[in-house]
Amino acid sequence: MTLPTLADFENAAAVLAPLITRTPLNDSEYLSDLLGVPVRLKLENLQRTGSFKIRGAAYRLSRLTAEERARGVVAASAGNHAQGVALAAKRLGIPATIFMPLGVPVPKLLATRGYGAEVVLEGATVETPLRLAAEFAERTGAVLIPPYDHPDIIVGQGTVGLELWEDMPELDTVIVGIGGGGLIAGVAAAVKARAAAAGRTVRVIGVQAANSAAYPPSLAAGSPLEVATTPTIADGIAVARPGDVPFDIIRDVVDEVVTVTDDDIARAILVLLERAKLVVEPAGAVGVAAILTGKVKATGPTVSILSGGNIDPLLLQRVVAHGLTASGRYMTLRIPLPDRPGQLARVSELLAEAGANVTEVLHTRHGHGLQISDVILQLSVETRGEEHRRHVIQTLEQAGYEPTVVAD
Repeated sequence: MTLPTLADFENAAAVLAPLITRTPLNDSEYLSDLLGVPVRLKLENLQRTGSFKIRGAAYRLSRLTAEERARGVVAASAGNHAQGVALAAKRLGIPATIFMPLGVPVPKLLATRGYGAEVVLEGATVETPLRLAAEFAERTGAVLIPPYDHPDIIVGQGTVGLELWEDMPELDTVIVGIGGGGLIAGVAAAVKARAAAAGRTVRVIGVQAANSAAYPPSLAAGSPLEVATTPTIADGIAVARPGDVPFDIIRDVVDEVVTVTDDDIARAILVLLERAKLVVEPAGAVGVAAILTGKVKATGPTVSILSGGNIDPLLLQRVVAHGLTASGRYMTLRIPLPDRPGQLARVSELLAEAGANVTEVLHTRHGHGLQISDVILQLSVETRGEEHRRHVIQTLEQAGYEPTVVAD
């Protein structure tokens, strides 16, 4: 693909102005202190539909001919792309059909239907909706709207980059999550074109979830590769193979791609909740995770794009608990005890002396491998970080107990 020009992005921004929200760029004192340079957060989690995806979808739909609009559009998605296409189609008066997997989170399903799209639920994973959407397009003539692998999608997403430059012209580094690559391809091309026009340079760093990181090996090979993936909480960027169109741009204009673990992402979500009062989905928090883990080196004013905020409340509950554990602020201990009076009270006293707050207790004589004279005590406790966590364990060990930490 030929690299989009600055004029391409500016034209897209004008088209999208009445269809999207210009999202804020907020300071983060906590991350600024940590990184040693000014850090700001681009709040695409506050975008219409809760994600940047509406930018690319709306721009692609705006470019359709009258005849194509009359045929309608079709897309396949488990979440953000579905909502972006549905709302963009509603605002432009275009019939939309969205194929989604059976297990799609209820809030995303209801939102997509609420925007007026016809939703078809089929298949256990997104692969089935993708196939069915392609067949639907072939059968009916509806225009298939891909999530990232199209020049118009990339140009639409790149309008985020124009807003970054306009709101922070001293910008030095941009951190962007990567799935298929549409967002970072557009942002990198737009920001670098704007910087070049001003006689400056800007670094762009991509971040992938370690369990689904196709870009590092693909970039090393020089062409898109399909990799084996494992489950990740950042399902919004869990893509096994880079998009062909964005890959060509990313290879030329993105400076570096790093990876973060699910534990890193969970900690980032927790930091954003506590420090910034922002609800961000796992895929949108990977840039902050990269800062927290030291994967990004400070060179100047930095922006991390929070690409979306559509997280199911039940998943958020689990992620927060996981983030607390990963941050050393919550743990579950399993302690074998002799079955005699006073042991539970003694352990409780030791935990109180160590300053740990007990939130849950299980005391049982039943368990594999227990002697008839033994019991198991399992406690969940709140701690103040890794150092305090080690102190709690050490306190119990010094009193003669043998605690083990139960994996999250």
